[in-house]
Amino acid sequence: MNLKPKIVFIGTPEFGAIILEKLCKTDLKPVLVVTAPDKPAGRKQIITPPPVKISAQKYNIPFLQPEILASSKLQITNSKPDLIITAAYGQKIPKEILEIPKFGCLNVHPSLLPKYRGPSPIQYAILNGDKETGITVILMDEKIDHGPIVTNSKFQITNSRITHEELLKDLADLGSKLLVETIPKWIKKEIKPKPQDESKATYTKIIKKEDGEINWKKSAEEIEREIRAFDSWPGSWTNWQILKNMILKIKILKSRIYTQQRQTKIKTFPLAKTLVVPQNEIGVQCGKNILVVESLQLEGKKPTTPEEFLRGHPDFIGTILK
Repeated sequence: MNLKPKIVFIGTPEFGAIILEKLCKTDLKPVLVVTAPDKPAGRKQIITPPPVKISAQKYNIPFLQPEILASSKLQITNSKPDLIITAAYGQKIPKEILEIPKFGCLNVHPSLLPKYRGPSPIQYAILNGDKETGITVILMDEKIDHGPIVTNSKFQITNSRITHEELLKDLADLGSKLLVETIPKWIKKEIKPKPQDESKATYTKIIKKEDGEINWKKSAEEIEREIRAFDSWPGSWTNWQILKNMILKIKILKSRIYTQQRQTKIKTFPLAKTLVVPQNEIGVQCGKNILVVESLQLEGKKPTTPEEFLRGHPDFIGTILK
């Protein structure tokens, strides 16, 4: 039996690109890649290719960018795949595509399924302060993240300040290794997939742009997690009203929860009020505790330290953020 199957790879963002690169460095290089169309990105809305397309071009792999995946059925069929691998594609894989390869369609998902099904498992792990997450490879069916588990691998989150971007790369590396180890065993039928426990299923939602606007009524702990979870997109921001008709948008890039050295009660200030904390950093009163801003960015400007920001905007302290 051929243990070097013909693979079609379907994916879009960086998570998928890291896995694709790993496959290309082994004898499991795909014969075809399917990814999303190029889209406008950034403030200037420049048409930008998805990371998976860039990787496909790097390794000279033919690629497709359909608006609707089903429209590529003929091209995928003509590539005669033994196996389809998907990783963060962004569209539901229709039954007519799932039925093409002899060995089915394996999906690499960055959580320990059935926990965190859906589009935002990495962000949810950070938002919920999880100490453990992982990778699951499933045999896909028509429902999202529902198919039986082929294999999984746990990942301990030992860095309490890990960001979405950092955790994504860690899990993509783990997923790449797991996939390379699993494919030969799957082709030799050495693995019997196990159904997911539906009673333990949890779901994630798409992270939207408006999720990045900070609600200062939340605790400092919740806000600090959001800043790390949303670092790649949409970011975390607040509004500073400097004049009656002038509001500036401030993006908070890095933060921590204020801790006092002495065991004395921390004074509570009005909600969303800005203050100076030790080391000339900016503090903001949250619904519970104080958030320390370690790095920030005024809209249209470069990232800066709190000390540099206050040098140029000394009137910032004592204001109430919106």
